[in-house]
Amino acid sequence: MTIDAFQLYGTHLVDPPPVRLRAGKLVADLASGNLRTIRYDGTEVLRAISYLVRDRDWGTYSPEIADLKIEQSDDRFEVTYLARCDGPDDTKLIIDVRIVGSPDRLAFEAEAIAPTGFETNRCGFCILHPIVGVAGSPATVEQVDGQIVATRFPDVIEPWQPFKDMRAITHEVMPGVRAECRMEGDTFEMEDQRNWSDASYKTYVRPLALPWPYEIVANRPVRQKTSLVIRDAHGSTRPPPGMSGGAIRLELGARTGTMPDIGVIITPEEADATLSAKSVLAEIAPQELLFHFDPGAGHGVDALAQFAVLAAAHRGRSTLEIALPCKSSPSSEAAEIACQMQLAGFRPDAIMISPSVDRQSTPPGSKWPECPPLDEVYTAARAAFPGIRIGGGMLSYFTELNRKRVPDGQLDFVSHCTSPIVHAADDLSVMQTLEALPFITRSVRAIYGDKPYRIGPSTIPMRQNPYGSRTMDNPAGARIPMANRDPRHNGRFAEAFALGYAIRVLDAGLECLTLSALSGPFGLIAGSAEPTEQGGRRPLLNTVRTLSRLVGACWQECVSSSPSEVLSFVARNAAGARLHVVNLTGEERMVDCGACRPADAGKELLLAPLATAALPLAD
Repeated sequence: MTIDAFQLYGTHLVDPPPVRLRAGKLVADLASGNLRTIRYDGTEVLRAISYLVRDRDWGTYSPEIADLKIEQSDDRFEVTYLARCDGPDDTKLIIDVRIVGSPDRLAFEAEAIAPTGFETNRCGFCILHPIVGVAGSPATVEQVDGQIVATRFPDVIEPWQPFKDMRAITHEVMPGVRAECRMEGDTFEMEDQRNWSDASYKTYVRPLALPWPYEIVANRPVRQKTSLVIRDAHGSTRPPPGMSGGAIRLELGARTGTMPDIGVIITPEEADATLSAKSVLAEIAPQELLFHFDPGAGHGVDALAQFAVLAAAHRGRSTLEIALPCKSSPSSEAAEIACQMQLAGFRPDAIMISPSVDRQSTPPGSKWPECPPLDEVYTAARAAFPGIRIGGGMLSYFTELNRKRVPDGQLDFVSHCTSPIVHAADDLSVMQTLEALPFITRSVRAIYGDKPYRIGPSTIPMRQNPYGSRTMDNPAGARIPMANRDPRHNGRFAEAFALGYAIRVLDAGLECLTLSALSGPFGLIAGSAEPTEQGGRRPLLNTVRTLSRLVGACWQECVSSSPSEVLSFVARNAAGARLHVVNLTGEERMVDCGACRPADAGKELLLAPLATAALPLAD
């Protein structure tokens, strides 16, 4: 089946396929000069080894690669190239790279030199360990002073670095097979990247306690090396999991629950466009309208009046999301907003309130910004908005909620968002973030118990950057981290990602899930100047409409033999039972769903790339 790239990704540009490197049982993919999906005997050992350069806003440079040479034989491969990063004010950084692999070891060496000096927040290696099958398992860490520490990879997500002062880390890949990853040239530490919904633990160079940005001195080489050594006690010949080439099997599982409400976010900037498209809003029929209100951005009574019109036209509930300025007392600011709401004739069903400053991250080693105690903020909200449910948490991501845990005694619900493009924006990394979502929701439940819990808005493009001064503009429609627009939002990629997202958080018992706006760069419909081949409707609309119609249905888990490729669940309501399936890959997948008893003849389903399907089940 041939499908136009634009339909899949919202752009005619596609990620170039990686180059497969092989040395005996050791296999790695070379993509953009870095190593991905490093496997031994079919099992993933490391998710990536990358040499990354970040700017002062933690944006990642896309270096220009030259003189690429690749040599391969049956038991050895070697890669060399030069990479160049062009910084501001005509500064540049040149990186000389050499990668060598053999059946039981891998070495990735890099020497960076800045002819002009170069400003950066980070320059060096990032090593990613996978999370599935690794979380909670034993590890041995060698520190820079030679001390050996027996420990474990975190299970519940750690807010701060679980391991510091690292020189090497060793873990068991499979019974009888151990992998040692050794880092040289600087002091390394690890952060739990599940905080940002990355499906990895990241070991990175230069401790965060040191100041940034910093200057790479002109003409002074910076040398680093990462080595991977495999110790196989049994000469394992285990077949690669999920790589048999046969159909992906789906089987009914034991877990069940109720489908959550679905929300749509509306900003003052998109209120008029949303009102013009109220027929589409009625068709989708989300249970919740989430209105964003930020006095610091100039939002006032006019915005609230627009919200009142939209709320009156909507049959469901509404929540006002307030970024409280906290420039004066929380009580006076909340009372002023309440007065504006009264003048506008707007009374939402709930208030989600958070200090504006808490949208910015406070990384390890940084000073916490001035902010009133959160109990004072929630007390002010209770007084200003009597009879309205009050929620708290973070308008940013789980990272910030995990690092600044809100007192929930006065709260009726907690909430946070996620973004899949904080650290990487290639197609594989974005889809892999779905693996981290169950760890996030389980960690929230570990902190807040059975407190009502909401997620969103969570979209592929970022609405804000907690880690720098701005989100990244993306006029060319590229795949870049921290971008305020992402081309895949226009394609079937977003449709598949959203359904995969909903499946991954089913077990969280969410009160509400918000995955889009109605219009604008985060919306279900595109503006006249935005690229689309769907008559103004983005494919994402299909997923949000489907989920909205399933609200209150009973769901039952389906276990996939390859959950990184295909996810599914069963929903049962008055209309009957249906098996909902999504292909998370850019290639066709054959799915064996016979164990779920589809009503249609035949048990195998050929799913197109990034396609979703809903099959009626037999009684």
